[in-house]
Amino acid sequence: MKAIIYRDNGGPDVLELVDRDAPTPGPGEVRVRLAVSGVNPTDWKTRSGATNPKQHAEVIPQLDGAGVIDAVGAGVDQGRVGQRVWLYLAGAGLAGGTAAELTVVPAGRAAPLADEAGFDVGASLGVPALTAHRALTVAEDRPRRLRPGALDGKVVLVAGGAGAVGHAAIQLARWAGATVISTISGPEKARLAAAAGAHHVINYREGDPAAEIRAIAPDGVDIVAEVALGANLALDLAVLRTRGTIATYANDGGKPVELDVRQNMMINTRFQFLVLYTVGDEALAAGAEDVSAAVRDGALPVGEEHGLPLVRFPLGRTADAHRAVEDGAVGKVLVDIDA
Repeated sequence: MKAIIYRDNGGPDVLELVDRDAPTPGPGEVRVRLAVSGVNPTDWKTRSGATNPKQHAEVIPQLDGAGVIDAVGAGVDQGRVGQRVWLYLAGAGLAGGTAAELTVVPAGRAAPLADEAGFDVGASLGVPALTAHRALTVAEDRPRRLRPGALDGKVVLVAGGAGAVGHAAIQLARWAGATVISTISGPEKARLAAAAGAHHVINYREGDPAAEIRAIAPDGVDIVAEVALGANLALDLAVLRTRGTIATYANDGGKPVELDVRQNMMINTRFQFLVLYTVGDEALAAGAEDVSAAVRDGALPVGEEHGLPLVRFPLGRTADAHRAVEDGAVGKVLVDIDA
């Protein structure tokens, strides 16, 4: 098979296209013939050595992808052969990710992909959709699971609705019945957040965004899905309801987070920090089931018209795909395995 590997941490140039023997699934594993691989910020950060130090002599990068199971190991239902699947955390703790024609993963990390959904959708799920799911299910009075109606009567604020996680958070929150507000930085990103399904889109760089949000949600926002906690904390607290939740999965821009303890005590703020690597198997499995259900309902489409432009590269240009994500490409960066 053809695969992208790196032997040392570093910039995108450490990635190289090689030929390797096809992997064989062991007990409890499945082998997937990949059609499309998704690239996330965590992929280039891991490759660079900024996070998750390299544990293997040779690594195939990337956690997300979609394809068809073509072999199973002992203990896995043989009927899964031929099943269309989307993968999550495929390379987490393993040497083999999704930047290859074939990959082997634990069977639970290969979730069924609805026949109506393309592989582009499947490869765009994984890290973004499961992160969004977790952000929407950690409130004090949470639903632990998402389904239509689970967030009825709730107001969700999605910071950065034009990003991949923000896009998924908008779609999942709307599917679950919430009123969705998204903050963005300009007209083009406003168009994308609205296309994703946000009911209200507010430019946080103009006017009085806190007043605009409070006009929509006089009692305050129930859940904030936050991508830049340091930069957005003041706005989040200005619009958060009593006992509301700020679920943060990144701190884009790197601004230090400074908390006014008494202010947060008075409204019983709940802060939830999250990353998928340590969220636990139960949360991952629940998220995967709910995301698959949302896909079956047609709730997680991708593409320009749905608020998530697709930026594509062939397998041999995976290094360019990593550069695009590192440079902040708007939309979802995909690698076509068979292009």
